[in-house]
Amino acid sequence: MEETATITQNTFDQMYQYACNLFMAGQNVFEVKAALLERGLDTENAEYIVNTLQQQIVDAKRDKAKKDMLYGALWCGGGLILTLAHIGFIFWGAIVFGAIQFFRGVANLN
Repeated sequence: MEETATITQNTFDQMYQYACNLFMAGQNVFEVKAALLERGLDTENAEYIVNTLQQQIVDAKRDKAKKDMLYGALWCGGGLILTLAHIGFIFWGAIVFGAIQFFRGVANLN
């Protein structure tokens, strides 16, 4: 009985990895689900795998957007502070780069 559960878990893990590879190759949700069904996975597990992967992709994009916002704010703020400190330089590069990165993060977060 335990051996059957292990085989089922291994099969599920293989299907999960297969679905990951399909998403990374650029296929959409419907194509991935159809491919899983063609390989013999039942509808419930195929939907579970696709929904789980979709949520992980959304979470990863949200985390990247938040990092872009943080690093953009740090670059822009640092450039502004150094410029306003009157040390003889204007740090336009850091200010502009930081602002672009920050607003890219804001756009990707929404």
